[in-house]
Amino acid sequence: MPFGYVSPEQEMRDKADFARKGIARGRSVVVLQYENGILFVAPNASRALHKISEIYDRIGFAAVGKYNEFEALRLGGIRYADINGYTYDRSDVTARGLANLYAQSLGMVFTESRKPYEVEIVVAEVGDGPEDDQIYRLTFDGSVADEHGFVAMGGVADAVAGRLKDRFREGMALPEALDAALAALTEPGGERPPVSQLEVAVLDRTRYHRKFQRLTGPRLERLIAEGGSGRPAPTGEPPAEGGADTPATAPEGDIDTGSES
Repeated sequence: MPFGYVSPEQEMRDKADFARKGIARGRSVVVLQYENGILFVAPNASRALHKISEIYDRIGFAAVGKYNEFEALRLGGIRYADINGYTYDRSDVTARGLANLYAQSLGMVFTESRKPYEVEIVVAEVGDGPEDDQIYRLTFDGSVADEHGFVAMGGVADAVAGRLKDRFREGMALPEALDAALAALTEPGGERPPVSQLEVAVLDRTRYHRKFQRLTGPRLERLIAEGGSGRPAPTGEPPAEGGADTPATAPEGDIDTGSES
């Protein structure tokens, strides 16, 4: 046996451990269904580097890990969606197709590169009804899981998922779903992140054409207040005109192109 030989099994284990440790250093992201669509919530103190984004008309993207790595995946997904939507039909662009694309890319990097991607991602597509929603979680080695109801990834994902399981129920209104997500992302006895350090978006099935919308500013504050109080919050301010191009408020200090987020 040559000096320095490492068995393929040991090499795969080392790569997996390396990727898991990198992902765990970031902050968790929560994706969950509510009555009118799919909600994305992430603590994020960066105003420019998003962990949650739109991919196509009905499809959203969320990620944790190395920003430069998941941003490359996001851009590749947008190119795939644009080309297929233009060449065939917009309805031919699906979360399942994107999940397959990402699985192939992540799997190839994991097996052929010395360094795997330190990322986990979620690709979600909102349907005409809750039963038609699709949520796919992809890990660093290209594994795909078809999730139902909710998913938590990054950071202490198991603890976050456990807290979310206690609060989640099907058909929640948006304020209630947001309150459940924030409670899950907050350590017991800890303080919730301020609005200025949250990145929140929805895929809203009631919107025409483009379903993705960022929730920011006064509108996000009212939703948080309503979810926490269990009753409608005061509506003295006009609702924000959100849209796919509305900038995310505040997001996440541990994002940069060379560190985990």
